[in-house]
Amino acid sequence: MKRFFLTFCFALSAILMVQSQNVIQYVNPFMGTTTLWTPEDLGYIRTVEKRPWGAETYPGAALPNAMVQLTPVTMYRSGSGYQYEDEFIYGFAHTSKGHWNLLHLPILPVTAEGGPTPQSYRSLFRHTEEEAHPGFYRVLLDRYHVNAELTSTLRCGFHRYTYPEGSHRQILIDIARSNNNPRHWELKQTGDRSFEGFQDGEGRIYFHAELSEDIAGIAPLPTPAMAEGQRRGGEWMQRVPNIVTLKEPRANRKVELRIGFSFVSVENAKQNLQAELTGKTFDEVRGDAERQWNELLSHVRVEGGTDWERTMLYSTLYRVFLFPHLRSDVNGEYPGDDGQVRKGDFRYYTNPSFWDTYRNKLILLGMITPDVATDIIKSCIERGEAHGGYMPSFFHGDHASTFVSGSWLRGIKGFDLKRAYALMLKNATVPGRGGRRYLDEYLERGWISEKDTTDVRTENEYKGSVTKTLEYAYDDYATALVAHELKDKKNEKLLMKHSQNYKNLFDASTGFWRGKVIRDGKALWIEDFRPNYPYYQYMYREADAWNSLFFAPHDPMGMLALYPSKQAVEQKLDSLFSTPCGGYEAWNLTGYLGTYCHGNQPGHSIPYTYYFIDRQEKAQHVLNTLMHKYYGMGKEGLAYAGMDDAGEMSAWFALNAIGIYTYSPADPEYIVTVPLFSKVHFTLGDGQTFDIVREGNGEKIKGITVGGKPLDGWFVRHDDLAQGKELRIVVGQ
Repeated sequence: MKRFFLTFCFALSAILMVQSQNVIQYVNPFMGTTTLWTPEDLGYIRTVEKRPWGAETYPGAALPNAMVQLTPVTMYRSGSGYQYEDEFIYGFAHTSKGHWNLLHLPILPVTAEGGPTPQSYRSLFRHTEEEAHPGFYRVLLDRYHVNAELTSTLRCGFHRYTYPEGSHRQILIDIARSNNNPRHWELKQTGDRSFEGFQDGEGRIYFHAELSEDIAGIAPLPTPAMAEGQRRGGEWMQRVPNIVTLKEPRANRKVELRIGFSFVSVENAKQNLQAELTGKTFDEVRGDAERQWNELLSHVRVEGGTDWERTMLYSTLYRVFLFPHLRSDVNGEYPGDDGQVRKGDFRYYTNPSFWDTYRNKLILLGMITPDVATDIIKSCIERGEAHGGYMPSFFHGDHASTFVSGSWLRGIKGFDLKRAYALMLKNATVPGRGGRRYLDEYLERGWISEKDTTDVRTENEYKGSVTKTLEYAYDDYATALVAHELKDKKNEKLLMKHSQNYKNLFDASTGFWRGKVIRDGKALWIEDFRPNYPYYQYMYREADAWNSLFFAPHDPMGMLALYPSKQAVEQKLDSLFSTPCGGYEAWNLTGYLGTYCHGNQPGHSIPYTYYFIDRQEKAQHVLNTLMHKYYGMGKEGLAYAGMDDAGEMSAWFALNAIGIYTYSPADPEYIVTVPLFSKVHFTLGDGQTFDIVREGNGEKIKGITVGGKPLDGWFVRHDDLAQGKELRIVVGQ
């Protein structure tokens, strides 16, 4: 009996261990696909019919940092192309980021019986007949009664369609559509079961496709108006979708479509297809995708917490690894920004979404996949050297410097630091096309003036002077850290001096950072100053004065010294998180806690300011509120407070959930927070593991030890975690 009991316990523990390793069971790819609608969630009352922004995530099949994202399109020009509230699917696109671009080559399985026309081919679908998992998506298209299953590799999509018995099987290729309004494309049959071509739209993408059934022909989708369109010979005719008709017999209900992609050539697309899908079944490809995702996400293993917390942790962690996108082919070739085909000994990636993700996501990505982070930086270096010698920037500001510094100082050293530094230094010190905007002003006086105008509305875009000044100062600090590594003392000193420029637009009379204009040769504060009025880019980039507070991650104590006392700072913070927002309608500022907006990035480091005035428990109360009420929002429980922006919102949650956050991502350290889980087992990309243990419950941290020794302050060094030291956080009421 004893032996049976021991055997049973051993078997049970083995089963539980296997189950605990299957972390992808907690990933919900639909998380972030819904929209906020109510004034309570948005922070304003809607006055127009325009759909508010959601997190703009997509549920389709993709591998980490892949070239291909095979995902349903329910609306073009709608972020990722998919909105959970929609009722129709237009096709399955093969690229997506979540930001109003891409959606290359939409394809939709149809039947002649379903009656598709150029004006009407979309299909109703139901969420009860839809599912998504990492690397897999399935939906039933009601109009055509076709069950569509999708999976993918790095550079290829794999479709499996199950048609109704006896139907006339067709595949609609919407070659003229994407989110980028393509102007040029080509589609042609190349064999009994193959077709290929290209489509423009944020780069020319080439494709080569192979079917499991013979093709009867490929032609524009017929319509009664086609003859008249041909006579007129206009753009209408050119933009008609094409139909791939399959030959008889119709006994085989299942049809498989394998399609390879390349941004270099059709030949490379074909080579990618052969390398990644030859001899593999659909189920094998799906299984490979699931194994890759499970292995990747298992770098973070947790004990304790609720099912909801585990689902949100792994769903947000999943989002961290979807972007940037791979652009090089299996033969190493990729399209250079100068239009030339290049070949490298590394994987070439698109530019990161620096303004969004430098804060947290890129560092978390590097912790788990340092090889990917290395190649992203190599890609940025090559791109920068080909374009005027400036490190690439994104959207607003600079911030590649933070990624380079934060990666190098965390031990990611597989790239040429001197080459990166040359580009970063030019960004910080040499005005010019391709570098920082308004850098001449910044270098001359240490701050950037705003456009001298009046009656500025939310959507008006001018200079974003305050945000640029604050962020340039932090980028200068990050570049100075690299100057120190390379023993460039002269520029280190200069850049450290510039890193204090964040102080130059602080208005002590209001306690806010405030814009200035130059009028008659004099610097004057902007008179029309409403701290809770949001701007897209006037003084502040996608923020108001409240959400631009306390941004000096490299110098928190110097920042606080601008205020008369810690009590004044505490009062300011308390007001931020308790005073209702102004209720102004701004599409990319949603999800308010008081006047703090969690739905956009600029304020995401503000809650930690409480740490530096000895009120850590107040910070944790805010963090807990945000994690539990500003993710999984809306009636379906699938919305974020705002746009995910290539994984930044997701990374914010994931890091705080495990108990460490990249308060100053350029520095190799993390501010310690209270994790949602009693234990976190973290495996770094080099295989080294460390544990984060929460002892007790509550929001107040009463003690922190690293490797059994008390931690001095609130920041744990990356080196200590990389040596496998346990981080233990003792908490209470």
